[in-house]
Amino acid sequence: MRVAFLGFGLIGGSMARALRASAEAGTELVAWSPSGAGPRLAVADGVLDLAAATPEEAIDSASVVVLAASPVDCLTLLDGLGGPWRTALDPEATVTDVASTKAAIVARASALGVPFVGGHPMAGRETSGYEASTADLFVDRPWIVVPAATATTRDVATVERMARDCGARPLTMDAATHDAAVAGISHLPLVLAAALVEAVAIGDGDPAAKGRPFIPDLSAGGWRDMTRLARGDVSMGAGIAATNAAALADRIRDLQAVLDGWLRDLEASGGPDAAAITARLAAARGRLAELD
Repeated sequence: MRVAFLGFGLIGGSMARALRASAEAGTELVAWSPSGAGPRLAVADGVLDLAAATPEEAIDSASVVVLAASPVDCLTLLDGLGGPWRTALDPEATVTDVASTKAAIVARASALGVPFVGGHPMAGRETSGYEASTADLFVDRPWIVVPAATATTRDVATVERMARDCGARPLTMDAATHDAAVAGISHLPLVLAAALVEAVAIGDGDPAAKGRPFIPDLSAGGWRDMTRLARGDVSMGAGIAATNAAALADRIRDLQAVLDGWLRDLEASGGPDAAAITARLAAARGRLAELD
């Protein structure tokens, strides 16, 4: 069986490492990426069997094609699979992806008639690229499976089996539910991290002149932890926002309303009510304890 990766960074590389460790004998792993750098390194590491020169070479005779790129790039790759590369794609092949949004991608695959099962392994790191990949990235993590209208039961079973081979737990979900859920738990934190940097460390003019200086040497764990996601892959983040804009905007409005509440409490006539602020912090802490 040949598994072909189109795009090959952190997630694709981690998948390839996991599959190399768990796959049955005779499984061939190949990859293509625009630069070719990641696939060449993976061949040298013994993770891949072939660094393909073109997408067509990668997908030729492949049983599974994994789109391991940003959401926007996945749409472009689907256009290739449904168009000029179609003759190189085995009619029995299963196409899947690992992008962080699903509705736009699943809709595009269905419109093109590509046999597609959307996938989203719920795992990642703030670092990017094949060099950051690890074989255990997906162990005991959910792997969302979103079948397109073009998918067969065999296609779904293939993707679920691949998720389990990577150590993950496959979970079937429709695209709208997926995108609404991850907008809050994954995409909003990314925007919040970037917005925090914009508000505190970028600012217009001289922050010190406004009495709001930014002194990096004073920053510690809170700043590092809250801004970690802003250190990630910029093109990936932009693709996430562009393909899940409506759901993400809804979550930003939710956050805006909560922040407005904080402003009211902090700017209350007569000064802040410490008891009310304590109650808010306790409620948040208690909710997190329930979720643990």
